[in-house]
Amino acid sequence: MKKISAWLSTFILCFLFWELLVWSANPRELLLGALVSAGAAALSSRFLIHESAWYLYNPVRLLLLLIYCLFVFMRELIAANNQMAKIVLSGHYDRLSPGVIRVPGDGRIRSEYGLAMVANSITLTPGTITMDVAEDDQGNPVYYVQWIDVAETDRGKAGEIIKGRMERAIARIWGEKPGKEADR
Repeated sequence: MKKISAWLSTFILCFLFWELLVWSANPRELLLGALVSAGAAALSSRFLIHESAWYLYNPVRLLLLLIYCLFVFMRELIAANNQMAKIVLSGHYDRLSPGVIRVPGDGRIRSEYGLAMVANSITLTPGTITMDVAEDDQGNPVYYVQWIDVAETDRGKAGEIIKGRMERAIARIWGEKPGKEADR
């Protein structure tokens, strides 16, 4: 029963993404989307669903995810694009200071989904690429980020610049504890 609910949950998510991409009510498109989604769900549901198959379908969680995408992530994306445009248009590439920085997580996000969402959000903003997510000696997450222009060498301040608002919003989506340091 768990395999069927995991498949169904993944199928619904894939089909919704298909429909968002195609944006069509044509019966052929719907059928093709259902077939592709069924195949994708059959191949990936066991990798995507670790706990409850319906965890993401909570209306509050979906609303928080929508708010994150439309307001928090879009704001960070626009700010990063503006920063990259300034770098490109200035033509002063010799003044760039690229590097890899170890950015500590704030300890609230422990789930694989939440950590992956933070890492992917960092990577999707221009100028940064998350290379790895690991744990420090205390078991707290750390992100290794390649930054095109290291503006701050202090890890805490750099983390606030790179992931600050996004990580706090993602912690609310995944239901992590609101305190600075979450209990394990």
